Amino acid sequence: MPSNAEEEFFECLKKLDCSDVVIHAIPEGSVVFPRVPLMRIEGPLWVAQMLETTFLTLVNYASLVATNAARHRLVSGSSKMLLEFGLRRAQGPDGGISASKYCYLGGFDATSNLEAGRLFNIPVRGTHSHAFVSSYMSLDEIVGRSLVFADKKKVCEDFVGMVQHSLSKLQGIEALRAVFSETNQSELAAFSSYALAFPTEFLALVDTYDVMRSGIPNFCAVAVALHNLGYKPRGIRLDSGDLSYFSIQARKFFCTVENELGVPSFGKMTIIASNDINEDTLDALNKQGHEIDAFGIGTHLVTCYMQPALGCVYKLVEVNSHPRIKISEDVSKVTIPCKKQCYRIYGKEGYALVDLMTGESEAPPKMGERILCRHPFNESKRAYVNPQRVESLYKCYWAGNSGLTQEPLPSLEESRQRCQKQLAAMRPDHMRGLNPTPYKVSVSGKLYDFIHFLWLNEAPVGELL
Repeated sequence: MPSNAEEEFFECLKKLDCSDVVIHAIPEGSVVFPRVPLMRIEGPLWVAQMLETTFLTLVNYASLVATNAARHRLVSGSSKMLLEFGLRRAQGPDGGISASKYCYLGGFDATSNLEAGRLFNIPVRGTHSHAFVSSYMSLDEIVGRSLVFADKKKVCEDFVGMVQHSLSKLQGIEALRAVFSETNQSELAAFSSYALAFPTEFLALVDTYDVMRSGIPNFCAVAVALHNLGYKPRGIRLDSGDLSYFSIQARKFFCTVENELGVPSFGKMTIIASNDINEDTLDALNKQGHEIDAFGIGTHLVTCYMQPALGCVYKLVEVNSHPRIKISEDVSKVTIPCKKQCYRIYGKEGYALVDLMTGESEAPPKMGERILCRHPFNESKRAYVNPQRVESLYKCYWAGNSGLTQEPLPSLEESRQRCQKQLAAMRPDHMRGLNPTPYKVSVSGKLYDFIHFLWLNEAPVGELL
């Protein structure tokens, strides 16, 4: 610490007491918009000020990565499984844990991060690595070759031999012969070894050597052998190349195997794609057409590559019951003064129309009662709204000694479900990735008048010389 840091300062920090602090916040998992305060912190000035960095650290990245996850979900569609694969690219282990948690909140289905899975009960998914495949040289390296049948009643003493027999049968099929004729045997050894270790979770990474001529044929051989023992293989992962083409061809091969060998549901094998996938990739694949069932997304997801930082700020709006305002030549930096309530107003079709801020003492908007909504700073932007439903956005999550009812913190699963419901309640044109319709954030007529009164009152009057 600097030599001029006074010891009394640290003693004061030891006695920091938040019992007089009250915190209202918009529930985690909510869709929010610029200008609407995410949290409202009340308490002794110096105590509330000491909380600034903590709150911004907790809110900024979490909100950013959850938003990024939700955007990927919107582009991919609800039917595709999304897997967060970002730990190796995240900003350190703490960032990786936060990314896994809030990507799940934002709509992802699972993570490759085992610790996040343990901490937050997030489903864990993953595959083996390319290094695992290339570490094998031949089938002779596999020592333990026996595998118990899925029903536990019998034992196959030579599973590797069964795999080789399955490959021979596949190579004998006319529609597959040209492609399946010669595969990499070290890759076949790796797949066989992996299946022996994880017969109920067999999902192979098929692009170590050649997707079409080795990876997929070798997977099919091992998968058919597993099926003969009563197991249900999971599928493949594509990590390079033309993902659209490879997925379509893989699906054709799987369907051929199902039809020619009579293997039920083989044509429905899961196909996972990875390899630096982002929103644009997902959109392009949708336009091209593909047979991918799930996407593993890492770098562009957890680093929020398109927008790597979120600019949430922490501003004083009232002190000792006196409203305060920060003025700037840049209108976007002018704060909205005083202690406020915030409401979301819904229209006839069930979609959210506008978020409305009012002074705390103002009566809340009522269903069916027309109200005037005004842009905080542009006097010409105003509209009447007839609410069909009104949602109060703030809940008290820390009551201190105030006597207010304190809401329990939602679980991660509850926040995740809230996120999905909130996104569904937004008009599609507000959510589109290209040229979205701006969502309206307004203030009441009374608050509008007060903002501009205080602005004029606090702004110095210039003098022309």
